[in-house]
Amino acid sequence: MLVIDHLTKKYGSKIAVDDLSLHIAPGEIYGFIGHNGAGKTTTLKAVVGILDFDSGDILIDGKSIKKSPLECKSEIAYIPDNPDIYDYMTGQKYLNFIADVFNVGKAERGERIKKYSEIFELSGALANPIASYSHGMKQKLVVISALIHEPRLIIMDEPFVGLDPKASHILKEIMREICDKGGAIFFSTHVLEVAEKLCDKVAIIKDGKLIRSGTMEEVKGDESLEAVFLELEADNA
Repeated sequence: MLVIDHLTKKYGSKIAVDDLSLHIAPGEIYGFIGHNGAGKTTTLKAVVGILDFDSGDILIDGKSIKKSPLECKSEIAYIPDNPDIYDYMTGQKYLNFIADVFNVGKAERGERIKKYSEIFELSGALANPIASYSHGMKQKLVVISALIHEPRLIIMDEPFVGLDPKASHILKEIMREICDKGGAIFFSTHVLEVAEKLCDKVAIIKDGKLIRSGTMEEVKGDESLEAVFLELEADNA
């Protein structure tokens, strides 16, 4: 589903991502963890085609994000770490705009908008301008917009930040449902307890370098993910 093949991204002389290789298969929820500045967001933005990179390649369902960007982007959704969306639009207009981008028919978009806005308790706010939304409401709107075209691969950067406990629980259930149907999710998080319970596989990155990856059992063994993460951070200091 997603292959990151020897990805390297530099900002001037600084190497933000250093020869990173990962494989996210259909059916997997794959967690991506590391300290602030480790290279997580840079990697995710490269995967979705927002950032160019210096070497390596990123394949989505066998297609290169560099060589076939539109084909790749049509199959994915991206939830950024900050819901910086069009404040002048209403929630409804924003969701329709996203549906138009992905050529979702009127009947399908209507059903999906109704379903997810009710699930995330946002129905009553869709007629209001996004400028009036709280951070959590904006996050819910971005999540709904990511689900409208039923993507096969979802890339998420700290998706639970700003969500209340109920919305976080619902999102976790949706993530598992998507993967149970053959989709895949690659997401970063600082909440290690969530990663430990939710993820099938996990990768730990530090200073742009992959320091451990594999199934949750392979990575943490009999310890908690938090304990392993702190040990690896110390060992690679």
